[in-house]
Amino acid sequence: MASSIEWLTALELRGLYRRAALSPVEVAETAFARIERYNGTLNAFMVIDRDGAMAQAQASAARWRSGAPLSPLDGVPVTIKDTVDLQGFPTRAGSRTTPDAPAAQDCPEAARLRAAGCVILGKTTTPEFGWKGMTDGPLFGTTRNPWNLERTPGGSSGGAAAALAAGIGTLALGTDGGGSVRIPATHCGLFGLKPTFGRVPHAPHKGAFGTLVAAGPITRSVADAALMLNEMARPDPRDWYALPYTGEDFGADLWRGVDGLKIAVTTTFGGAQTDPEVATLVQAAARVLGQLGAIVEEVGEITAPLRPRFEAYWLAGFGETLARIPPARWPELDPGFLELARRGQSVTRAEAYAGELARIELGTEMALFHQRHDLLLMPTIPAPPVNAAMPYHAQGNDRWARATPFTVAFNYTGQPCATIRCGVTSDGLPAGLQIVGPKYSERLILRAAAAYEAASQASLWPTPVLAASLKKMALASA
Repeated sequence: MASSIEWLTALELRGLYRRAALSPVEVAETAFARIERYNGTLNAFMVIDRDGAMAQAQASAARWRSGAPLSPLDGVPVTIKDTVDLQGFPTRAGSRTTPDAPAAQDCPEAARLRAAGCVILGKTTTPEFGWKGMTDGPLFGTTRNPWNLERTPGGSSGGAAAALAAGIGTLALGTDGGGSVRIPATHCGLFGLKPTFGRVPHAPHKGAFGTLVAAGPITRSVADAALMLNEMARPDPRDWYALPYTGEDFGADLWRGVDGLKIAVTTTFGGAQTDPEVATLVQAAARVLGQLGAIVEEVGEITAPLRPRFEAYWLAGFGETLARIPPARWPELDPGFLELARRGQSVTRAEAYAGELARIELGTEMALFHQRHDLLLMPTIPAPPVNAAMPYHAQGNDRWARATPFTVAFNYTGQPCATIRCGVTSDGLPAGLQIVGPKYSERLILRAAAAYEAASQASLWPTPVLAASLKKMALASA
């Protein structure tokens, strides 16, 4: 094996399982050993299901011995974000106000991964109702970034990304309603994909943000994300919004390269600016794709500021969530969430509807943009991860300036986009290159990401900075 068990990709595991050179049981045992070593510091899990996962690993090992795996992901360990249902466990969504009764069935995306034979390690942390680009809350405390424990791993799929970056499991399931796959993937140096809305069946669609949320893979390689999307995109009648199932292989074009693609790049979007160091890394990544044959054009600002168009719409969604919680339980909520949700309850019907119309206008604007450019490159996050204790949506950590300005627009439009590590800043923190395509272009995005990954250091796991941080954590917990 070229690397130790914890850093193997799903693609590598499949080859080793097929040759009987490694067993899913050994891989699961490795994952739980790392949970024991690191989770006390990272605080990335809400639920750890050792008994269930080991039973699944043993069943997978038997299938590989008999030559009858359920899928290419059979026996590959995965974590599930605690905003989606996993049969037998509660879905707390990071809140004290949610019931602790176990879910009666898997949500569609978890069901597809279970049917593929994945070994489900447990459920990962998320801020209350996924409301912010950090991961902390009254229910579980603070989740930390394995690159630097003082920094946030991002959110709202922060537990998923923190665990995966620490070598816990091979795949992670996240959901993304404003950047919640892409933000933590970026802050933890991982690959993350938000598919086209409806590509991955999801249910139930809860609340005002139901048409923004897409479930997506967080992985350490582009190829693994394609394998994961192949399984997650399978049909499920519970999702009325789901796209027709095509059966396509999302990894079919991974090695075609980018020669001749028309690619735009910008470091400003919707009124937000990028920190100079992150902008330099993104521009360098764009040059790499240009050297590989893409036609790269710097385009500058391409849309009007987002905040005036969508602030009321965003607040209204929180207000709708708050309206479903008995007022007697409001003191149990994250104070930051409660403050914004109360403001959201004063948003008028006309203001909320104006947000829906603004979504249509932005979607049309981007569709026309992609008539001229196959892909759009930009930072995923305009700055490195902030201190984990810094208040969210406050001075120095404003949502529209530092957290979601480059991600949320594509939840409004439903477009697919991905993030891939494009280097590290001078203080050793990862930066992310966001690759945005028109609707239904997951294969094209994955193709460009794979080309960049092969030509850069994005496939290096762990990086020296991350390895040093993990070593320090292991020594502290010994």
